[in-house]
Amino acid sequence: MKRRLFRRVSDRKIAGVAGGLADYLDHDVVIIRALFLLGIIVGTTGLWLYLILWAITPEENKRIY
Repeated sequence: MKRRLFRRVSDRKIAGVAGGLADYLDHDVVIIRALFLLGIIVGTTGLWLYLILWAITPEENKRIY
């Protein structure tokens, strides 16, 4: 079965982007959140990436097969 990226509905802090990305990449969600935060602190890249992923990634309960 093909893996797809979804925003996590449970255990989300803002929009579930970091949780969904952590599930997709099979990493710890804390690492993904820290990378987004580092991207925001160093420049605005982390913020823009988060906002774009928030806009284009569907929630996990709205799966399209």
